[in-house]
Amino acid sequence: MEHEGYILIADITGYTVFLKESELDHAKGTLTDLLELLMDHTNPPLVISGLEGDAVFSYGLREGFVNPQTFLESIEDTYVAFRRAIELMILNNTCRCNACANVSSLDLKFFIHYGTFALQDVGVHQELMGSDVNLIHRLLKNSVTAETGIRAYILCTDAAESALGMEGAASATLLPHIEDVPDFGEVKVWIRDMHPVFEERREEERIEYSPDEVLATNSIVVAMPPGVLWDYLNQSEFRNILSGDDRFEVLNRNDGRVGLGSVYQCYHGGQVVSQVVVEWRPFERLVLRTQLPFPGKPAYVDLDCHLKPVPEGTELTAVFARVTGPAVKRLLAHLMVKMMKKRNLRDLGAFRDAVEADFAEHQELRSELAAPIPAESISEAAAASLRS
Repeated sequence: MEHEGYILIADITGYTVFLKESELDHAKGTLTDLLELLMDHTNPPLVISGLEGDAVFSYGLREGFVNPQTFLESIEDTYVAFRRAIELMILNNTCRCNACANVSSLDLKFFIHYGTFALQDVGVHQELMGSDVNLIHRLLKNSVTAETGIRAYILCTDAAESALGMEGAASATLLPHIEDVPDFGEVKVWIRDMHPVFEERREEERIEYSPDEVLATNSIVVAMPPGVLWDYLNQSEFRNILSGDDRFEVLNRNDGRVGLGSVYQCYHGGQVVSQVVVEWRPFERLVLRTQLPFPGKPAYVDLDCHLKPVPEGTELTAVFARVTGPAVKRLLAHLMVKMMKKRNLRDLGAFRDAVEADFAEHQELRSELAAPIPAESISEAAAASLRS
């Protein structure tokens, strides 16, 4: 049976040179740890097809796939986690061997394609077959670094860029590039340098609240990973349930993406409420500065939604904090938030029921495709990479 969807390869950069200059036992341990990290960050709706030396190969079917922005943010989050892991290895290193000394030379690149493929059972896993699968593997050998100097990147084919709806933002964030691929000819791809992504994350400031600024807190547990829940939080159908609104629109997108400074314009009957994004931390935290519906000079309250992985799934906590504005309206706001807390808890419950039902429907198909990769297979893949 032929399927349509996204194909993703996360490939560790610089590993060949790293091996030549390193002791194999320590190099194997390093690769095993990094492969485990990449696998841990490959979450539904992506399905891991297998390990290919120092790379993780995964795919996602078109049906029920996440919002394109969430997909890109998951890749960025994986890259940031990878770089932080490298930094931690360097910081905690007390070994004088070459493998530990050279770990800073490792980096990460991603290859995204959209096309058709067949699934073939191989043992407990299902491998992808087809021309589009061959294409993305051919693109692993490319001229990107030689021609641009970019070492860690996302390489996105034209087909993937179109499927993700990135055309409007491509000129600002992606660099066009042509690869001459054997058997395929000239292939247009788009390149994004990942180093600035990591540096931006370093500089992000986190909003903190003192205990007396916190007005109300509600929490629920949702049976799904944080990455999937984050995507539901940003889908209009489900976000309207959570906010109790009829509809909303997003203003002030940055290069086509929602993020810091974007505005949710929420409509409820004849009432319009604006919420400005003051912190956007994918899969972890979203803070919205909400204008309260008072006449005259505006007053605001922060709605802080944060996600925390727990054994049952993800704990979603909504915090109302830090009222600002004229003194009289701050007093009115405190009373309003107390009433909002009960409604918010009700809406959180309705949101949880809706997203869990939708997730279960799509998870049934994914569970038929996915098979866990045993821990020993990760070590074996690392060892095979050393021998190759």
